[in-house]
Amino acid sequence: MTAALTFLAPPPGLAPHVDFALTPVDGADGLFSLRAVDDTELRLYLVDPRTVLSAYAPTLTDEQADGLALASPDDALILVVAHPSAEGVSVNLLAPVIVNQTTGAASQVILEDQDYPLRAPLG
Repeated sequence: MTAALTFLAPPPGLAPHVDFALTPVDGADGLFSLRAVDDTELRLYLVDPRTVLSAYAPTLTDEQADGLALASPDDALILVVAHPSAEGVSVNLLAPVIVNQTTGAASQVILEDQDYPLRAPLG
């Protein structure tokens, strides 16, 4: 199942794109491919942190939640950007992608006053 996402602003490094397709990666629970609708070669991998990090519990500001029209925490899907490298895979916990599961609105936010790393190693 592919979900259509529209970012409130282009994700960092992906301007001018705001429309993306989010698709689960077959055989990899909690792993998603995010591709720009207008340039399918432009791709990021996102991870549902609940599948790999049990203690991750970011808090959004009221402004961030209001911008995505999140009525409750249950409306939000939290995903983190994966960075594969020769040393293994790390994820950016400081700047998650937040998706309104009802509307498809999305934003990559920077968590304020929270001590999460930019590159947390997995595994």
